[in-house]
Amino acid sequence: MQATWQDMAIDDSARPLPSVRIYEGAARLKSPPLVLYLGGGAFQQAPLPATESPVARALADRGAVVVEADYGGEVRNTFPQAMEYVFKVLSCLSNRRKLFGSAKSSLFVAGQEAGGNIAAGVALKARDQIPGQLAGQVLLSPMIDPLMTSGSFRKASEIGMLQRWSQGWSHYLRSACGFSHPYAAPCLCSRLAGVAPALVMTAEDDPLKDEALSYAKRMAEAGVKVEQRILPAGQGWTDMYRGEGGAWIDVVCDEFAAFTSKLKH
Repeated sequence: MQATWQDMAIDDSARPLPSVRIYEGAARLKSPPLVLYLGGGAFQQAPLPATESPVARALADRGAVVVEADYGGEVRNTFPQAMEYVFKVLSCLSNRRKLFGSAKSSLFVAGQEAGGNIAAGVALKARDQIPGQLAGQVLLSPMIDPLMTSGSFRKASEIGMLQRWSQGWSHYLRSACGFSHPYAAPCLCSRLAGVAPALVMTAEDDPLKDEALSYAKRMAEAGVKVEQRILPAGQGWTDMYRGEGGAWIDVVCDEFAAFTSKLKH
């Protein structure tokens, strides 16, 4: 089933939220996980990409209901507008689970690269404003440290991403409060206790590996349930930065299934 972009109605009195894309598959579960998904693009992607996200489609084909939010549209990939828009979508999904999944559907936020940053920021805001509503966060190579000084980040130029990531951070954090705000750069947040359980994935040849693992470690030290997975080098993981899929997507789906299963016990 091809997913198409549409506006999401909140209620009869409010303006619909713009540009979400809903993925469902033939194997939809009875009480499917409800996943708010945020794609990558280094905070520079164009609005409304025509092609489906390989990760979102794969998760839907495994039984989840996936809602992709376009944070590059009206809110233009900038903080705080992009994060606030995504949080509104999350709140809407939380309040209307039966419409998209079922009353028993667990709610997750997932994102890759720049989308992983916003997913982490939204998880922090969900802890602060709608505690207990978010079951988990899935961070796939989150672009989470604007300082860009980690050891693994030295590989960024090797895959042609150094300038793109630098420009992306400058664009996203151009507001006066951007750089120091914990929702904008969650790796700088000093209070991580109570945030939703996390699945953090990266790869040995990923330039964002060190910042992803550092954030996972800090969450675990704060008492957050954290699952982390590091794929071997050469698995095509960094193809995600070009919007490409690969065998690693099956690994993501397997890890997500295991993650959700553990949260039920």
